[in-house]
Amino acid sequence: MKIATWNVNSVKARLPNLVQWLGEFQPDVVLLQELKCVDDAFPATEIEDLGYNFATHGQKTYNGVAILAKSPIEDIVRGLPGNPDDLQSRYIEATVEGVRVASIYLPNGNPAPGDKYDYKLAWMDRLVPHARGMLDAEETFVLGGDYNVCPTDDDVYDPVKWADDALCRPESRARFRTLLHLGLTDAFRALHPEPHQYSYWDYVQGRWYRDEGLRIDHLLLSPQAADRLQEAGIDKDPRGRERASDHTPVWCTLA
Repeated sequence: MKIATWNVNSVKARLPNLVQWLGEFQPDVVLLQELKCVDDAFPATEIEDLGYNFATHGQKTYNGVAILAKSPIEDIVRGLPGNPDDLQSRYIEATVEGVRVASIYLPNGNPAPGDKYDYKLAWMDRLVPHARGMLDAEETFVLGGDYNVCPTDDDVYDPVKWADDALCRPESRARFRTLLHLGLTDAFRALHPEPHQYSYWDYVQGRWYRDEGLRIDHLLLSPQAADRLQEAGIDKDPRGRERASDHTPVWCTLA
């Protein structure tokens, strides 16, 4: 099973790139973030024509997450448990061929400190017990998405410049480490220990062309999924295309 995560930064704006990539890469499951559209506006026809089922949790203009799969998508849950007053569409979870998958669009948190950073940390504080519950159930699962966290200085092109950013602040990193310490495995890092491998490059100041990026898109695997991990990678090709998202797909293959 080939599983990929991709923040498309507007599914309508990136639809030609998404369609091209799905046709070429042929992932079995795709976790999308930042759809920037309501459910009814999702490009259903184009996705179905490629042989994918889909489940969405959309929001007008902002946020929005989805799961695409070649197999049936079952037992869909929309929204991260723990705060019924949180109306932002940042989490969707479902089962595909016996594997529980979630598409996560974790809050950016800037400017930090501030209300937005407090929301980010509170969101992560809800994700941790949810992941712990999934582990207690001994499910095979993959929590994938845009975590908006650079786990270490190896995951950012200029650690000094980014030290006070919400993506690199110690409170964000500590909560990410808490997820890993529960028993989750960072699929890419498990197979690629080399530093300065990125999944995001800002549009400004030629960041892409100078490879000045961040690794903020992650696939976190339960022990049962990690036991099946065969390959993992970052597909940079979509980032170099015309009208590209500022993120590029991250993927792994489970036996």
